Parts: sequence; structure tokens; C-alpha cells
Amino acid sequence: MIIAVNTRLLQKGKLEGIGWFTYETLMRITKAHPEHQFIFIFDRPYNNSYIFSDNVMPVVIGPPTRHPLLWLFWFQIQIPRVLRKYKADVFLSPDGYLSLRTKVPQLAVMHDINFVHRPEDLPWLTAKYYNRFFPKFAKKATRIATVSMFSKEDITRLFRVDYEKIDVVYDGINQTFSPTTPEEQEAIRKKYTNGAPYFLFVGALHPRKNISGLLKAFDAFKTIENSDMKMVIVGGKMFKTGDIYETYQNTRCKDDIIFTGRIPTAELHQVLGAALALTFVPFFEGFGIPVVEAMSAGIPVVCSNTTSLPEVGGDAVLYADPCKTDEITEAMHLIANDKKLREDLIKKGAIQKEKFSWEKTADKLWQSIEKTLQ
Repeated sequence: MIIAVNTRLLQKGKLEGIGWFTYETLMRITKAHPEHQFIFIFDRPYNNSYIFSDNVMPVVIGPPTRHPLLWLFWFQIQIPRVLRKYKADVFLSPDGYLSLRTKVPQLAVMHDINFVHRPEDLPWLTAKYYNRFFPKFAKKATRIATVSMFSKEDITRLFRVDYEKIDVVYDGINQTFSPTTPEEQEAIRKKYTNGAPYFLFVGALHPRKNISGLLKAFDAFKTIENSDMKMVIVGGKMFKTGDIYETYQNTRCKDDIIFTGRIPTAELHQVLGAALALTFVPFFEGFGIPVVEAMSAGIPVVCSNTTSLPEVGGDAVLYADPCKTDEITEAMHLIANDKKLREDLIKKGAIQKEKFSWEKTADKLWQSIEKTLQ
């Protein structure tokens, strides 16, 4: 079987959520199935570390897909040419973009459809592209994989596709994340917060992540509490970050908020392990990988009670309404002051995280590939 794969998000040093999904699943699938040929399709020069095994053939076709018009050209013109040239039996697209101009069976991984619910969070042309083409991709797809039951039901309802056409393939956990030693925790706190305890946010700086709401809640927490607690924000900038900057400038506790930017995975492991808790309160999530990574790192979690997050967090996290700053502040207060609560959540998290692994994800995705060809 010849399996062509959209690997345009495998960019060294720039892996985000979907990029990690692509990396972790393809690394396992290609090695587990040496009897099949994989055509990895890149839109720019690739790093050799992404050619996981001898049965992977890299193909580079331009132009780099940095704009909606270039997405249109790449997927509707370039991809069909590659599929014809290499006589592909199936096309796998881990970011959900498909070609409407091929008869090759296609499997789209649609992690979520946040752009339907919150188009205002995106640049105008990007939102327009997503909302015009993703419903078409959903109908064109032979099968769809998604990362939660919430997203499966959301895609079924809003894109009007067959419920049985969609497979749930949960995200996994990077095995790097595990509890750290007291000595490691002390060293990281000294490096980032001059030794003070801290709440942690991990994720892209993006409006739907509700970082402004998180900062407002933390500001209220600092007003109420006589505490040296800090807030560490880890993640790179994406779209429309002006509101985050404005909120930050208006807080009374600016000196207690640290923006680190994107940091390497090994360092993130240390930063997670040394945090008092992960505070992750987005408006919308298709899965929420940081929640499971925090459980793996042995720290408690405060997260939103919306979309997929209760499905991922189970009874192992402390929930808050992302639209209610006072609920987030109250959750911070409970976590900061109740050691038994923290210990209980950590114990439950250690159990809950066992539901998720990249091995399970890769196996489920491979089953979806096989179903695509039935």
C-alpha cells in the first residue's frame, strides 16, 4: 500500500499541537508497518530526523503554505499531482486539509472546529477559508479522525456528516513528562521566579486560550491573597495578541507575571514539574494536551468546564467557567491553600493519564487508515 501524508507541519523547532500529533503518530506507524510505502509531502526543505524509517520517501512541493491562497493552490493543485505521480492508495492529512480534486480515498484528522464557534479569534481571511472549505473537506473525506467525543459530535452536527464516518483518536502524552525531584523543582523556580511558587499556563498565545481572563483572575488572586505566587506563561504568539498585552499592562501585579515564549520540550518538562498547578482555562479545546501532560508531571490542574476538557480531565482536575473570572480566582485560591486537595488531584491525575498514550493514538489512527480503504 502507498500512503501519502501531508507532513507540512513537521518543522524543526516549531512543533505545536497538530505538529506533535503528526510526529508522534507517524514515527510509530511507519516503523510498525515496514510492508507499506509512505510518501511524506513537505512544503519546504525538511529535516532528516522526520524521515523515520526506510519505507518513508520525502517529497518537497512548493510553495510554502503561509497564506490561505497558498493553501488553496497547494491542496487543490499540487497535492493531486503528487497523488497521481506516486499512485497513492490513500491520502492522510493530520491537519484536516484535503484536496477536492482527487478520487484517491482521503482521511482527514480534524482536531476541532473552533473556527465555526469563534471566527473572530482568527484573521479574517483565515476564518473565511476554514469556514468555507472545512465543511467541504468533511463531506469529501472517506473517513475523519478527531481527538475527542466532543469534537466528533460537533463535526457531525455542524458539518452534517455521518456519525459513523468519524473515529475518535485521542491525543497522547510525550513520555518526557514525569514528576521531577525537589532539587530540580527548586532549581527551576530559582531560574524563572527567583524561588517563588507559581501557577503555569502552557499553550499558544491565542484569543481562544483565554489568557486575558487568566491574567485578570490572577490579578484578583494577588489582591486577595498575601502571597508571593507568580504566574508563568509558556507559549509562542499566534493571532490577535493585543488584548493579552493590554490586560497585562492593566494588571497591578505585572512584576509577578513571566512570559517565557516557546521553550524546548525538555525544559517544559522541568517547568511543568516545578509548578504549583497548571491553570488552563481556554474557551474552546478539541482535546487539551497540557492537561494530560500536567497530570503526567505530577501537578494538579485547574481547567475549563467547557468543550472537550471534562472528557479529558475526568474527576482529576478542578474546574472553572472560563467566562467567570471569579470562578478561576476561587479555583486558584483553593489550589494555593488546600494541600490535601492538591494531593488528591495529583493521585487522580496519575490514574486518569493512563487513558492516553501515543501508542494508543497511533494504533487508532492506523485503524482509521485501514477503514479508509475498505
